[in-house]
Amino acid sequence: MALKSQDVAVVLKLCEYGSKRPPYSRLAYELCMSPSEVHAAVKRAQASHLLHGAELAQKPNLTAIEEFLVHGLKYAFPAERGEPTRGVPTGYAAPPLRKRIAAGGELPPVWPYANGRHRGIAFEPLYKMAPAAALLDPAFYEYLALADALRDGRARERRIAEAMLIRRLRAERP
Repeated sequence: MALKSQDVAVVLKLCEYGSKRPPYSRLAYELCMSPSEVHAAVKRAQASHLLHGAELAQKPNLTAIEEFLVHGLKYAFPAERGEPTRGVPTGYAAPPLRKRIAAGGELPPVWPYANGRHRGIAFEPLYKMAPAAALLDPAFYEYLALADALRDGRARERRIAEAMLIRRLRAERP
């Protein structure tokens, strides 16, 4: 069973909840997905060992998630850039990285989104509805932006994003 990019988003969302996973219907609403998509993503994440099995209440396997995000994400789901567009900033242009990394003269990466307020270079999100879901939840937005910095950032951006992401994941450990 192959992992899909949206599964990474579901796993990151579950990291926010730690050991108190909400029902699929709530996750689906917060992720702007259907409950069946979330359920399938959880099953694929379990098969990939990013989530523990039923015996551990499908909690995030934080060690495996950390390893995958840092070492495998950019190879499994490489970034795809496009043309200038309106959207939601990501990577170094989004919180929490925008406070640490000065933007150069180029257009920043943005997820294409009709209701977006920023102009930048299109950056394909991990799943279609990521911009809408990110705008509902600032903490989830930061997880996705850090993941995008790992997918496509320059060396300095990746190092900073890696440190921030690891710090967040380790803070979630009981």
